[in-house]
Amino acid sequence: MLLDYISAALVTLLVTLDPVALAPIFVSLTRGMNAQERRRVSMRACMIAFGILAFFGLGGEVLLRLLGVGIPAFRISGGLLLFWIAFEMVFERRNERKQHTADIAITEDHIRNVAAFPLAIPLMAGPGAITAVILLAGRADGNIAYLTALLILIALGILSCLVVFSAADRVSRWLGVTGNVVLTRLLGVILAGLAVQFIIDGVLALVRGSAA
Repeated sequence: MLLDYISAALVTLLVTLDPVALAPIFVSLTRGMNAQERRRVSMRACMIAFGILAFFGLGGEVLLRLLGVGIPAFRISGGLLLFWIAFEMVFERRNERKQHTADIAITEDHIRNVAAFPLAIPLMAGPGAITAVILLAGRADGNIAYLTALLILIALGILSCLVVFSAADRVSRWLGVTGNVVLTRLLGVILAGLAVQFIIDGVLALVRGSAA
């Protein structure tokens, strides 16, 4: 029974985290950073994402119930925030204030901000992953062994993201400046679509909930 739970949870977490799809997004978000700065961003983002998912796995459902906040609200708010990032990526609004990509100063605050948002949340610990963790924790039904297995699986999922991020630096060097600019624009469009889908899913969930 525990093995069935572990296998189902592992697949669910890998699908919702989707480490491979995060690699090119990580490259775009950390454009202009050196290898050490990218490493710091990836480590910080993974730690934040793990903390968020572990928290929701252990007590998220209770907290949301107390606050009167539903997962559909997370989907809509996360979608809106993600759409703004996509807009900036497509139209280079992120760099508009700093004249040129080569002139951007990578500050400590910038590294921390990118790691926390949008990388850790909503891209890693987003509505889908949070929902999956809450549902998996519900299936554990308070069993310590199951909850411990869930935390270990969350850690493994985040570790897979860290491994992918470590290879993203080589991808960035291979693409070069022009390739990174083109990739940023392309991913901005894709992220916009993902953001709209988040919002649609949230609205549909709200409609279904009110209809019921």
